[in-house]
Amino acid sequence: MLMYVIFAVVAVLVVALLLLADRALKAIEKGRRRREAGMRLYAAAAAAQATEKERRAKETASRELTAVLPAIIKPTDEPRKVA
Repeated sequence: MLMYVIFAVVAVLVVALLLLADRALKAIEKGRRRREAGMRLYAAAAAAQATEKERRAKETASRELTAVLPAIIKPTDEPRKVA
């Protein structure tokens, strides 16, 4: 009779150990996925910042060029010349 009790306790402990191992593996996998998602998000944010920096540089260069060389404004009161 004592042998059956010991066997039942061992079986319960093995099942509990397997459940704990499963939860630990799931937690490790979830952490890995979150870390990878964070890395992708960081890369996307860096790319967006680089694009924004490039756009602002182009805008500044255009503004500086316009300050030095104003746009040629054609008079609008003349009739259009058609060939």
